[in-house]
Amino acid sequence: MKKSTLLNSDIAHLVSTLGHTDEYTICDAGLPIPQHVPRIDLALTHGVPGFLETVRVVLTESQIEGVIIAEEFASVSPECHVALLAEIKQEEGRCGKSIAIQYLSHEAFKQRTHSSHAVIRTGECTPYANVIFQAGVVF
Repeated sequence: MKKSTLLNSDIAHLVSTLGHTDEYTICDAGLPIPQHVPRIDLALTHGVPGFLETVRVVLTESQIEGVIIAEEFASVSPECHVALLAEIKQEEGRCGKSIAIQYLSHEAFKQRTHSSHAVIRTGECTPYANVIFQAGVVF
């Protein structure tokens, strides 16, 4: 049995096949997912699993160098936005590298998901609780 934190085989496979600058999305229950992009659906019910706990676990095995967030997230769901930024800061401390944060309009964000290697759907019901992570390198 796998020893590390991340047990979901689809997400583990995604992380292990990412190359430098490849992107993947972690989203709330309502974000439209392009048909051609693989969906890793974790949603069980409203709020389960949550967006932030999913981000936290995925970051235990995924090196990132960039984050893309919808501009609307900060104003519509400020508590969740601040919590995501705190997770990113903690990740910077763990990996010893800075992580670039880019904001796009929600419409541009949805278009950007078309380039994701996969979309991980959570049960989160907080508006705009979505993030695109850009893979980094561990060296």
